Amino acid sequence: MKSTVSKLQGLSDREAASRREAGQGNNIALQTGRTYWEILRDNLFTFINGVYFFLSLVLIALGRASDVLVLAFVVLLNVVINVIQEIRAKKKLDRIALITRPRAIVIREGQERVVDPAEIVVGDVLVIAPGDQVVVDGVVVGEGSLKVDESLLTGESDLIPKQAGDPVYSGSFCVSGTGFYEAEKVGAESLASKMTAEARRFRKVLTPLQQRINMMIRLLLGVAIVLGLITGLRMILGVSSLTAGVQNLAVIVGLVPIGLYFMITLTYALGAARIAEQSALVQQSNAVESLSNVDVMCLDKTGTLTANRIQLQSVYPIDIDLAKLEHLLGAYAASASSSNKTNEAILTAFPREKRSLHTEVPFGSAHKWSAIAFANAPGVYVLGAPEVLATVIPLASTLQAYIREGADQGLRVLMFAYSPTVLNLEDQAGNPVLPPDLQPLGILRFGDELRPDAQKTLAEFQRAGIQVKVISGDNPATVAALAKQAGLSNDIIAVSGQELAVMDEAVFAQTAEDGTIFGRITPEQKARLVESLQSRGHYVAMMGDGVNDVLSLKQANVGVAMESGSQATRGVADIVLLKDTFSALPKVFLEGQRIRNGIADISKLFMVRIFSFTLAIVAIGMITLSFPFGIKTSTLATFLTVGLPPFFVTLWAKPQQIKTESGDPFLHFVLPATLTLSFASVLVYLYFLAENIGPVFDWLSGQLPFAELGRQITRADVARAQQIAEQALVTMQILAGSLLLPFLKPPTPAWVGGEPLSRDWRYTILAGVVLILYVLILVIPGLHHFFELSSLNFIHYLGIGLVALIWMWVVRFAWRRALLDRFLGIKISPF
Repeated sequence: MKSTVSKLQGLSDREAASRREAGQGNNIALQTGRTYWEILRDNLFTFINGVYFFLSLVLIALGRASDVLVLAFVVLLNVVINVIQEIRAKKKLDRIALITRPRAIVIREGQERVVDPAEIVVGDVLVIAPGDQVVVDGVVVGEGSLKVDESLLTGESDLIPKQAGDPVYSGSFCVSGTGFYEAEKVGAESLASKMTAEARRFRKVLTPLQQRINMMIRLLLGVAIVLGLITGLRMILGVSSLTAGVQNLAVIVGLVPIGLYFMITLTYALGAARIAEQSALVQQSNAVESLSNVDVMCLDKTGTLTANRIQLQSVYPIDIDLAKLEHLLGAYAASASSSNKTNEAILTAFPREKRSLHTEVPFGSAHKWSAIAFANAPGVYVLGAPEVLATVIPLASTLQAYIREGADQGLRVLMFAYSPTVLNLEDQAGNPVLPPDLQPLGILRFGDELRPDAQKTLAEFQRAGIQVKVISGDNPATVAALAKQAGLSNDIIAVSGQELAVMDEAVFAQTAEDGTIFGRITPEQKARLVESLQSRGHYVAMMGDGVNDVLSLKQANVGVAMESGSQATRGVADIVLLKDTFSALPKVFLEGQRIRNGIADISKLFMVRIFSFTLAIVAIGMITLSFPFGIKTSTLATFLTVGLPPFFVTLWAKPQQIKTESGDPFLHFVLPATLTLSFASVLVYLYFLAENIGPVFDWLSGQLPFAELGRQITRADVARAQQIAEQALVTMQILAGSLLLPFLKPPTPAWVGGEPLSRDWRYTILAGVVLILYVLILVIPGLHHFFELSSLNFIHYLGIGLVALIWMWVVRFAWRRALLDRFLGIKISPF
């Protein structure tokens, strides 16, 4: 490499500075997120906020300024929290981009220098080695040949050979070989910049759970629009006054659960903070929720189970003097143009001087061997996997036994061989081919240190309900031995890449499902294994650190990379483990499960509240031609049922895998609670309405004719009765909303029905706190007056409480007997 560098002087510092001043530098802004103005604008000027703003102007004009205060508080709270969170997210994204920004090696005045990509100018000569990313567009120069993966640009996984004169494009990366390229297009002119100008910008990606919630919100928005049109028609026809109609519209708009989006945002923010504490960097916005669904974890052995600190343990000579074999091995390792951990271990054991080369085939994950022909020396030397070299080398049974023995001990075993014939080592397609007449010279055994936390980490995976599969380029017996040392069960099934290569699709898919250890796997087979597992319904995470893992990382539902891994691996990963903290990964998975479960729980509370409100509005409107909620009373009920409780529900959520065979827990919980609560609420409203319009009960009992009823009822009586009935309805909603909390996380078997037993008393205590807050609002004159609450007698509150208890028994009965599940044909949830 040094001799080649001496031929490529590169630019001088003066030339580089001159070209940068002339606008030929790689000066491209690091734009990873929206501007602060864009964040404020997108959160403030929303459709819902626009509707609230219009209603506020109308309410002010009608003299209802106190109602506007309630609306403004709800809107501003959401805007402020979302803006703060997104600004924090923007700063985090900017820091991530700066940390993970690839470095570049340029040749200036004949010397290699590590620079930031922004310092590159047109005409710079850059060094590229396996795992390095091409940072600007250019053309290969000087000696050497490369194989480049352009899949990030083209979507095709084929490796493209590159020699002097061939173009290379930013966004691709080197897989094998070492060489140089001269920068031609930099900054915004490069291909990657043109293709990813929009992709680099911040964007919100709806996760699966958010998509489901979004569908429900759209449904509610449709319902709100219909109710709004009906309310507008009532105002036009004079059935309701303009003031009452606008207040009703404000309540209807409030049915759209913008607070649910706020709680989801807050939940992800708390989760991101917890994950950051585990030294894990989340690079994709949907990775947090994706983690919660993972049930299969695919690991590469090197750098995950092992610490990737390889040591040469023994050399077994075959028909050659040991000293001569050691000399050849040392020269081979010293002269290779691209080093790796294996070469470094050989060179540490047998340090030698670098020699000039006649030809070279760099090591590749696809072919599992490398080759070198020294200049002014006959023949070619090959170092690679014994199984691969054995296809052209007949091995004695004693050698085969020696190789198996090392693999069974968890050692990496390689064979060193020689061919006296130096021919073209590539076929017409440019793929490496082994030379003929290979003769074995020696067998090498390498030991790799098992990570001290590997056994504990794998045990935590199992406790989290995540199945572990090890996919490696090493011998399957070696990988299996190390996996057993790390704590995987002794009944593991090991499969080789050669066996997979001859399987049809059906057998391959079944083997991917049943197998635990996969050895001598090519990068394409890794990606195919992940794809096969996904086709069987698994949600797959892939963890790797080398360029041979890029394809499988891209294919997986969640890609995880080590910080010490290649630039290309970190670039495509969803999560990067800082400081290579493999032991943090199970905790990250559990955090993902906790976040998903928290969002699912608060979604249930929101849907019960919103749908029960909606059904009550429709039913009462059909029966009485009136609207049962005011702005302040509906806001109070919303705050005490789905304002305060969801915050604690997300904080207290626990990680656990959801059992899909237990039916749909969301519908099982929501539907019975919604329908029964709506019915109970309507009954409470109608009772108090009738009780406070004096003659109504006389008419119902037959003591008063209907014509006389109309003459005795005054408009003032109806207004007062509606106000009392409204408070009774709100009280019923708050009591039922509080009782839902113990049902959401049952502290004792008596509360089990909608959800399994949790024995967590915090939710029950929270229900008590909510009820105490409501009592305080009722007894404190200022709050009582502000929320425009009517005075009910103590006996009335007892009666509503009795109805709530009856509702509690009925909904528990419906849950336990799965009545609605059976009626709708939904798979029963056995709680």
